[in-house]
Amino acid sequence: MNSFNDFQLPKFLQKAIDELGITNPTPIQEKAFSPILSGRDVMGIAQTGTGKTLAYLLPILKQYQFSKSDNPSVLIVVPTRELVVQVAEVVKNLTAYMSVRTAGIYGGVNINTQKLTIGNGVDIVVGTPGRLMDLALDGVLRLDEVKKLVIDEFDEMLNLGFRFQITSILSMMKDKRQNILFSATMTDEVDDMLNDYFDLPEEITLAPSGTPLENIEQFKYSVPNFNTKMNLLIHLLAQDLTDARLLIFVNDKRNADLLHEKIEELYPEQFGVIHSNKSQNYRLNTLKDFQEGNIKGIITTDIMARGLDISNVSHVINFEIADVPEKYMHRIGRTGRAEQSGVAFSFVSPKEEEFFLDVEVLMEKQVDTIPLPENIEISEKLLDFEKIKTKVKLLLKTTKIAENSAFHEKKDKNKKVNLGGPGKRNPKKTKPTNRGRLKNKKS
Repeated sequence: MNSFNDFQLPKFLQKAIDELGITNPTPIQEKAFSPILSGRDVMGIAQTGTGKTLAYLLPILKQYQFSKSDNPSVLIVVPTRELVVQVAEVVKNLTAYMSVRTAGIYGGVNINTQKLTIGNGVDIVVGTPGRLMDLALDGVLRLDEVKKLVIDEFDEMLNLGFRFQITSILSMMKDKRQNILFSATMTDEVDDMLNDYFDLPEEITLAPSGTPLENIEQFKYSVPNFNTKMNLLIHLLAQDLTDARLLIFVNDKRNADLLHEKIEELYPEQFGVIHSNKSQNYRLNTLKDFQEGNIKGIITTDIMARGLDISNVSHVINFEIADVPEKYMHRIGRTGRAEQSGVAFSFVSPKEEEFFLDVEVLMEKQVDTIPLPENIEISEKLLDFEKIKTKVKLLLKTTKIAENSAFHEKKDKNKKVNLGGPGKRNPKKTKPTNRGRLKNKKS
């Protein structure tokens, strides 16, 4: 299949595709089109950056029929607010010449505004699990007319703890519907959900779970601590990444802010920072600035590792290594998209070696190690959070030693029998009290 013309799309849908400047379908779009069009349940295993959004939207929109109802017939569930905005935008672009009302629903904004939007009637809803469930429980969003359910980034949804919300949403729907699920990895939890709630879905696999995209070069640096990682990053930004467009991943919000503060001193207003504590408007504006080339890069947590279609990311830097190997795959999948090449660097401390080994086992591939540049200052200073981990390990070790010595014979000074205080050893005679009797008499 060489072009979207082979899909035999309706003229109004083909016109929208042409205006988007998209000519050739990706492998997952080719593989998923006919199975989804058949109406049976589908489970797609495909890495991020492979074009999954169009893979499910095109067959759904080809079959779409106008409905007089004000309740949605298509529901698309995604894990993050940013992904809601992105997918809803794609739906609106594809339906530019169709009579389709689309709404994007997510938390962190005024729910009353969203209630008003839903109340005015909607055909396709894109939303996060929590806000969708809130609106459904309030009776504003009716799901009993949904004919097509799409759950994108299914594994990430479960990783984020949305299983209860997803099962609640499923319970509000009629059984007669088509389920379309996409996931980058096939975990046991995903498999359990498929067995419990879906009707023998046809599996479409683009690449084995954990297989890296072939056009991403991967390299590893062995770095002793956070401050030395900082020195290495500054060196790379000044020498090798002067023209790069990059995403820098850390493991938590605190370290994202810390790293951004240090980078901001050297590169004022050239880097943004995104994590869950940042407001929705701030996050969207930062993404927009990056897309438009107004900033060089973004420092972020795994909130940006999934689903988002961020164009022209040349490099991904794993400043810290996640403790779940699949997260590594999602992070590096931000580059090397749409058949472009990309590079992923990982800064691995001794404490993270085990995590990175899990990554290599998952990929069945050993990542090349690059020696640190000779002029990099190796810092011996540990930050507070690095010291805390050391203290915890020392405490656990001390506790273990104490437990092993728990049955040793007591020292002589600890063998004394406790006879109590002086009052116990030399009890004095006391007069009986009448307090209780007097109290009873008064009552």
